Amino acid sequence: MVIELEDDILAQSNLTVEEIRLGIALWLFQEKEMSLGKCAKIAGMHKIAFQQELAKRQIEIHYTDEDFQRDLESLKYLP
Repeated sequence: MVIELEDDILAQSNLTVEEIRLGIALWLFQEKEMSLGKCAKIAGMHKIAFQQELAKRQIEIHYTDEDFQRDLESLKYLP
C-alpha cells in the first residue's frame, strides 16, 4: 500500500518521511492495532530500536501473561 502526501503538506509538517512513518507506527502500537514487530517494520527499524523509541516516549510495551508463558515455554528449548 502506498500513502501519498503532497510535497507542500509534507513541507508544512516540518517532518521527514521517516518521522512520519515512525509516528504512524507509534500510534498503531499505542492503540494496540498492531504488534511491536509489525510496527517496527512500518517504522523501518529493528525491533530493539523501536522498543527504545517506545521507552524514550514512555509508551508501555504490551506484554501479557500469555506472552510471558510463551516466553517461558521457549526457554525450555534453549541449549
